[in-house]
Amino acid sequence: MSTMQVEVVSNEQSIYEGEASFVVVPTVNGELGIYPRHEPVMSLVRPGALRLTMPDGKEEVLVAIAGGVLEVRPHKITVLADVAVRSSEMDEERATAAKKAAEESLAKAQTPGSRAKAEIALEAAIAQLKTLDYIKAHKHK
Repeated sequence: MSTMQVEVVSNEQSIYEGEASFVVVPTVNGELGIYPRHEPVMSLVRPGALRLTMPDGKEEVLVAIAGGVLEVRPHKITVLADVAVRSSEMDEERATAAKKAAEESLAKAQTPGSRAKAEIALEAAIAQLKTLDYIKAHKHK
């Protein structure tokens, strides 16, 4: 099976670096499915679940991403995410509380800086909740 190199990096750390046989990225124009040798593409990423199918085809790695930039080359995909969290580090209760807190902060924001900070926190919480919803929907498949 053909594979490609994938690198997912957030502002804080490298989230994933390795091979994948298929990748689905939530872009501003909808979900983009990418196989090895895909035509070059650059796109903005929207909050949601980044799905990486491992070379064995059996395992899927999920990463919640909250915005960023996607670069696709024939044998390498790079995602520079504003915020990214592996699914193994997510908790629905925490994500729901973070979303509520971000919405409250956004409503109270009085400066452009505080508004931008609240918007990033809200996007991160939404991305985690979308990823957790995907996990629930596909748990028994």
